[in-house]
Amino acid sequence: MSEARRLAVEYRRTTGKPLPGVSGELANYDAARLLDLELCKDAPGGYDAIGKGARAGRRVQIKGRAIFDDRKSGQRVGQLKLDQDWDSVVLVLMDDAFEPVELYEAERDAILEALDEGASSKRAKRGIMSVVRFKAIARLVWARDEGPVEDEIWDNQGGG
Repeated sequence: MSEARRLAVEYRRTTGKPLPGVSGELANYDAARLLDLELCKDAPGGYDAIGKGARAGRRVQIKGRAIFDDRKSGQRVGQLKLDQDWDSVVLVLMDDAFEPVELYEAERDAILEALDEGASSKRAKRGIMSVVRFKAIARLVWARDEGPVEDEIWDNQGGG
């Protein structure tokens, strides 16, 4: 994976564009490694991994986004599979070296509610939301400076 990161950085430096598919693969790898998830060998549909440990049995969709410029707004989470079975979505935010910086997790109900609020939007109907909106309804579960972020109770009632 370190070689994939290096190639992705070199490709972006050379072409000015991200290497297709790499951020998703790195996000899957990092989420599994950092959050004790088991990646699904055969894509079952709506989820990429099954939780172990504290997330045992949970079906997790994983999305990745490399943020190259913090000042640019409008970054989007990849399209969510709303019509499939899954319990939560993990968003892996990466820096310009494709290294994980933060991981956020949002429960299915919170995501569906947020998309319903923006139902007039064509993007919301397709299961697309901004990174900023996702972070508002999710909880930080891992940070590069802290490692795992533990909450005793998470009901996500404070997310806006």
